[in-house]
Formats: sequence, C-alpha cells, structure tokens
Amino acid sequence: MERPAWAPAGIDISVPSVSRIYDYYLGGSHNFEVDRQAARRAMEFMPGLPKIMQANRAFMRRAVRHAVAEGITQFLDIGSGIPTFGNVHEVAQAASPEARVVYVDHDPVAVAHSQAVLAGDDRSAIAAADLRKPREILNSPEVTGLLDLDRPVALLLVAVLHFLEDADEPYAAVAELREALAPGSLLVLTHASYEGIPLTQEVAGGVVTVYKDIRNPLVMRTGTEISGFFDGFELLEPGLVPMPNWRPDGPADGGPQEEDAYAFSGFGGVGRKA
Repeated sequence: MERPAWAPAGIDISVPSVSRIYDYYLGGSHNFEVDRQAARRAMEFMPGLPKIMQANRAFMRRAVRHAVAEGITQFLDIGSGIPTFGNVHEVAQAASPEARVVYVDHDPVAVAHSQAVLAGDDRSAIAAADLRKPREILNSPEVTGLLDLDRPVALLLVAVLHFLEDADEPYAAVAELREALAPGSLLVLTHASYEGIPLTQEVAGGVVTVYKDIRNPLVMRTGTEISGFFDGFELLEPGLVPMPNWRPDGPADGGPQEEDAYAFSGFGGVGRKA
C-alpha cells in the first residue's frame, strides 16, 4: 500500500483508525482503504452513520457559536480527530477574532494533519495527548501557552467518550478536567447511545462489533449514564437531547424537522460550571 504524503512515517496504515473512519463518514479524503472497509462494514448494520456524524458536527458548530455568544473565547477540543471544513477554530474565529483553540488527539494522523492545517495560525494548536491522562493535557505546552485556565473555557468532548470503556475511568477523567476549569466554563458533549437509533439494539449492535474488531471498542451508554458526565455542571436548556434538538438554527441545520431519523441517534448537551 502506497503511503500518501500526508500520512506520518511510522504509523501502520494497514490498521483502521477511528479518526480516519470518522473523516470518511464526513466525506473527507484523509482515510485509507482499510478505514473505508471498516466504515462500510459498520454501515451495513447502520446505513445512517454519515447522517449521525453530520448531526454531530452541526451540533458542535452551534455549541461553539453559543459559547462565543456567552463571552467565551477559549476552546479545548479533546478527541478532535482530523480537521474538516467548519472545524472548531474556523467557527470560533469567525465569531470572535480573539478565539483561541487547542485541539487534542492521540492519533498521529490527526495530529500531523492538524499541524499542517494550523500552520501559521498563532491562536490555534494541536497537542498529542490522550483523554485518559487529563494531567498530561492540562500540562501540555499547547494548553499552557494558549489558554488561561483562570478564565472560562469551552471544553469539547464531542464523539469521544464513547471510545472510553468503564475501565478507562471516563467519569474520573471528565471530573479532573472540570476541576481545572474556571467557573463559567462550558462542557460541550456528544455521546453514542442505543436510544434514538431507528433500529433494534440487536441490529445496531453490529456496529459495536465492527469497532471491537478493529480494537476501538464503542461503548453505547444510556441517557442517564451520559448525564453523569455533567456532574458539577448545570445543563443548559434544552438539556441532554438528540443532537438536532439542541437549539437548532432550522431544518437545514438538522433541526426538529430533520427528515432522517438517524440524525436523532445519541445525545448532545452543554453544561456550565457554577
């Protein structure tokens, strides 16, 4: 398999990557055939996966614009993946020229591509770190150099927590990050769930099997379990809801009149630290 110029040396391009699979769902070009094969296998069980990812991105953009409207100009996006059109720094900087963004990912492809995209942008950076180790994120030179944690920050955990198993202690990781944030900070979160998927759990479980087979377990949590990540945060209206129902701009933005039922799979919410 020929290695494209954007793929960092040293990574095994014969192994599927969650970041590159996500890029494929969104119609991106930074993925390999092995990623596309895994994505197509998952879509055999759940053909609406691209629609779910599109709803996820639309929610993220609305949440970022809301954060800026609240006066927040600092963003920490953990599990950011491969930058695509309309990513956090583009949305935030369009809303406020003062916006500063630090992306965090442990996928070397995502990190390398982010470095290329962000070259020359002194208000954005990418840190190579893992959500399982919050202290490494908080102490990274990218975070300490760009963000002032004594002021409110929007913490984005978008489509990432469902890749942490309970043994990874995801609730403890979120709590440690929360404690490092100033009052008024926001938690922006989306998470996969069997709730809302227009399929039986048995059929939808085929997707979980695909991710397990590529050694990236996908954990489908209930709405109640997902709400637990907001401990210490006050959920903003309308609460933890299917992503298109969170303050939609209109049907074109994935609003309540969204026709594709898959867009309403899983949950999204925004909470404020008191």
